[in-house]
Amino acid sequence: MANPIYPSLYQINTRVYLTELSESLGRPATLDDIPDIDLNKIAEWGFDWVWFLSVWKTGEKGRKVSLENAEWREEFQKTLPDLKDQDIAGSGFSIAGYQVHPAMGGDAALGRLRKRLSDLGIKLMLDFVPNHMGPDHPWVEKNPEYFVSGTEEDLHRAPQNYTRIKSGKKEFILAYGRDPYFAGWPDTLQLDYSNPATAAAMTQELLRISDQCDGVRCDMAMLVLPEVFEKTWGKRAVSFWPEATAAVRQKLPGFCFMAEVYWDLEWTLQQAGFNYAYDKRLSDRLRDANVPSIRGHLMADLGYQEKLARFLENHDEPRVASVFPLAQHKAAAVITYLTPGLRFFHQGQFQGKTKRISPHLVRGPKEPVNKEIQKFYEGLLKVLKNTEVREWKWNLLDCVSAWEGNGTWDGILAFGWAGPKPDQLWAVVVNYRPHRSQCYLKLPLNGYAGSDWRLQDLLSKTYYDRNGNDLQSAGLFLDLDAWEYHVFELKKIKGKTPKGN
Repeated sequence: MANPIYPSLYQINTRVYLTELSESLGRPATLDDIPDIDLNKIAEWGFDWVWFLSVWKTGEKGRKVSLENAEWREEFQKTLPDLKDQDIAGSGFSIAGYQVHPAMGGDAALGRLRKRLSDLGIKLMLDFVPNHMGPDHPWVEKNPEYFVSGTEEDLHRAPQNYTRIKSGKKEFILAYGRDPYFAGWPDTLQLDYSNPATAAAMTQELLRISDQCDGVRCDMAMLVLPEVFEKTWGKRAVSFWPEATAAVRQKLPGFCFMAEVYWDLEWTLQQAGFNYAYDKRLSDRLRDANVPSIRGHLMADLGYQEKLARFLENHDEPRVASVFPLAQHKAAAVITYLTPGLRFFHQGQFQGKTKRISPHLVRGPKEPVNKEIQKFYEGLLKVLKNTEVREWKWNLLDCVSAWEGNGTWDGILAFGWAGPKPDQLWAVVVNYRPHRSQCYLKLPLNGYAGSDWRLQDLLSKTYYDRNGNDLQSAGLFLDLDAWEYHVFELKKIKGKTPKGN
């Protein structure tokens, strides 16, 4: 399989997808029923990875919590006005065992799906949830010492964070899984990383999972960092990630780890063995249209940026089409997916879907396709298949004022992809403002003089011909409408300069 510097990943909500397949087949669908035409389409789009969300076994205890939680049901009802109990299967992160759910065909069906993906040059990513297990997991009875325990006083003081567990004749109090800023998730139980045996057992789970896929997306990965665990639970955890990632890579050197991470801990997890860490900061800054902060974000060390997973939406986030106006949506996508890192897309994003589907649900709403958004992503995906933006060197480019007193240059973001030859350059320019902006763009090459150059926009049929002496001395003049963008391929014009647009 090819291993580009900047790969692309497509996330699929497996349970919702299989429900839709079941409706078309007239019977329950498994992973074996995923049609070749769908996998071929993902390959044609140019994806290197597919993340199949929520394939692991869940249980009835976890589902019961989802069914009875009034706040959650209110959220589900907003997504599905015709909500039925059968639509609620329990959270895919309330794991009862790292075996593929029997209803999906079990581990054997996953193995066959992985082989089909591999034949298309696509790698498989699955979930790993380090912080907690579902209440149905066998460890709750067999190894309760793997979980954070509490006292009657804890249960009385913080009933939102603790629960009473009965196992045969035994009764004990365990903590819900949680992060330090919110109440516990009542369909989970918190793993105790102050116990070395817990860390060892979870490492063994990772080693076993690694035989079934090519990489894992690690849910809330920062919660088991020693300093975060201590802040949450008041006791020091053993180190987990450096040792666990090293153990897996000793067996499988190319195995990939992607961290869901917040609180400015991206670098910490990269250093702990993760190939990629979520770049939620960029998504937030794009939403706020804070151009100076976006520019500052893109000035970070390239080695750090290359290990970020850049996205506009995922199963935890609001749909981008519901948050961004259409013009801003497209401009934000050009910035997100044409900067360094893993390009991370979510099922439904290309169709402009607006309703987020909770991971507790196995059915999604029917929504019409937004044809304009679909056409835009078709063009963007074609661009992202090119070696130039998968392998070439990326640089943030400088914009300067077009004339004295014109401060609109500050709304334009520009960056380039430079090839191994001195005259190879792609330039991406985006006016990330709701008004027209102008600037001169300083291009990073010195060999423009004496030739004429064509700037072909790869996201449209537009092109511009420019004199190389002007490019060399003043730079490229840009006059961009609100939210306007271009992806320019620069090519030297041979012979007589043709008439441009």
